[in-house]
Amino acid sequence: MIAVKALANPDRSRAAAGPAAPNLRSVAQTLPARVPLGSLLMRRGAVTSADLRMALDIQTRQQARLGDILRAHGLADEDAVIGALAEQYETSVIDPSDAPPDPRLIDLIGPSRCLKMGCLPWRRAGACTLVACSAPDRFADHRPALEAALGPVAMAVITETGLHRALIGSRRSSLRLQAETCVRARESCRTWDARRFSLLMGAGVVALLGATVLAPKATFLALFGIVVLALLLGTAMKIAAATVQLRFLKRPPPPGAGAGTVPFPARKPPVSIMVPLFHEPDIAPRLVKRLGALTYPRELLDVLLVVEEDDHRTRDALAASALPHWMRVIPVPDSDLRTKPRALNYAMNFARGTIIGVYDAEDAPAPDQLHRIADRFAQSGPDLACIQGVLDYVNPRTNWLSRCFTIEYAAWFRLMLPGLEKLGLVVPLGGTTLFFRRDILEALGGWDAHNVTEDADLGLRLARHGYRTELLDTVTLEEANCRLWPWIKQRSRWLKGYAMTYAVHMRDPVTLWRQLGPWRFAGVQVLFLGTLIQFLLAPILWSFWIMLLGFGHPLAEALPGWTLPFIAGMFLLAEVSGLAINIAALRAPHHRFLRGWAISLHAYFPLAAVAAYKGCWEMISSPFYWDKTTHGLHDTAEHGQS
Repeated sequence: MIAVKALANPDRSRAAAGPAAPNLRSVAQTLPARVPLGSLLMRRGAVTSADLRMALDIQTRQQARLGDILRAHGLADEDAVIGALAEQYETSVIDPSDAPPDPRLIDLIGPSRCLKMGCLPWRRAGACTLVACSAPDRFADHRPALEAALGPVAMAVITETGLHRALIGSRRSSLRLQAETCVRARESCRTWDARRFSLLMGAGVVALLGATVLAPKATFLALFGIVVLALLLGTAMKIAAATVQLRFLKRPPPPGAGAGTVPFPARKPPVSIMVPLFHEPDIAPRLVKRLGALTYPRELLDVLLVVEEDDHRTRDALAASALPHWMRVIPVPDSDLRTKPRALNYAMNFARGTIIGVYDAEDAPAPDQLHRIADRFAQSGPDLACIQGVLDYVNPRTNWLSRCFTIEYAAWFRLMLPGLEKLGLVVPLGGTTLFFRRDILEALGGWDAHNVTEDADLGLRLARHGYRTELLDTVTLEEANCRLWPWIKQRSRWLKGYAMTYAVHMRDPVTLWRQLGPWRFAGVQVLFLGTLIQFLLAPILWSFWIMLLGFGHPLAEALPGWTLPFIAGMFLLAEVSGLAINIAALRAPHHRFLRGWAISLHAYFPLAAVAAYKGCWEMISSPFYWDKTTHGLHDTAEHGQS
């Protein structure tokens, strides 16, 4: 029913909700103490004395509300808790099915802000506005902002589920649009002009063909010089990153820093984990089991299963699963844009945590991972915005492609990314096992909904705005994409995203230089542009391999005498250093059998050249198309941890 009591006596509601800050002490001395929530629930028969004692014991250790503890552990349902809260605060419960909220009032606050506050303006009665609140103990904190926009307010209570349902029913389109446009336009690729790019690409191809016809040797040598420079700088960056990380790993750990020897802080922050799913109905039971292995306190754990609204098979599978109380399904409204970052932006509106994490649907994180993440944020300064965990694969023995992928990831996450961090360079994030300070993530606008490599883009945006990313040696296992064409499609999406990320952030190179500084600016050129050049111009490098077979190169005579030994030495340096880095990354016992396979990556990386050309074509034909990778094909084995 509508909260007639609250509207009839707004002064009493004001006192119950809490006075303004200047009068807090004087009013608190005159107000009678409220009946404890636990006593009200006991009186209503909504909780047993044993369950209440357990919940109160948890509350002494964690910064969590009693109602949240009871719900998270399945000791009391949401309706019972909100009914008791209504009695405690001497107000009424709003039933969203009776009458919808007034959307004009919601717009005065903003849909996202309403969700963040847990307060939803419902309707006016004379000069007073009834506000539905899902956390009445926090209403006093939000009252000044509410009254600044609405005038006098009176509080009623509503379940969080009811508040979300009412807001979505009223302002669904606004939330959807915000999820697609929340990143600043100058830092987003949503203004990408595919037609302009296709014209520039066509003009470039015509110019290259014309130069090849008019001056074939000069054109080839110019392209060869570009790709050689990219290879040389990229190799130097890899060697530097691997060297600094290996030196770090050889240092003796500080006293008491061994795994499991440092006690985690007793009081934890609430953590929200977002798990995007798309056409993955079979993975739901395994997902619940894997995330259920996390040892983080359930009352502080908020897992959001993010599903497209029209993905009925996945939604039905989740509905049929016995989801724990700390898991929720968040349907994302239909849109022509179907990307993971768009879904994440939308779901973040409903998150409860001060730390926001992202997992993929097939992930199996280390049980203590969230403890270590919360501990690291607590120990670090406010400039640490993001922590990236280590990704590893559960199926390296499936075939040659899975072995190569595992070797590549071992080098990337265990040596390259930590090394880039220690060198002070921009860290391009991975798409999963990511954790952010929520306030910083929201200040940056979240993820670019139109970027198909939203992780690398966000890593660059964090650096541009003066924030740090750290690598933490906590492992998440997932499934290696080990089928040839799906691998190429996935890699083409990554390289397309790299290209678009580079193009967007280089719109204003002077500003980028000023924000990053010369060292990190140069690193971006090597990491993003250099990677693309190496894959796109790889055939030019391959043409010189025929010389190893005893054949002469058609343009060898056009090169100075010192060039061929230099090329041979550079190729040798790139191959030997790459092999050494890959072998050094395979230090874990379960990785050592892969060392003999490291040399086969020479035949693995050319596949990425095919993916690069596919990605370039998609930048013209379908720049925002998300080529989804199918999960759950090879992850039925028991997941271990490393």
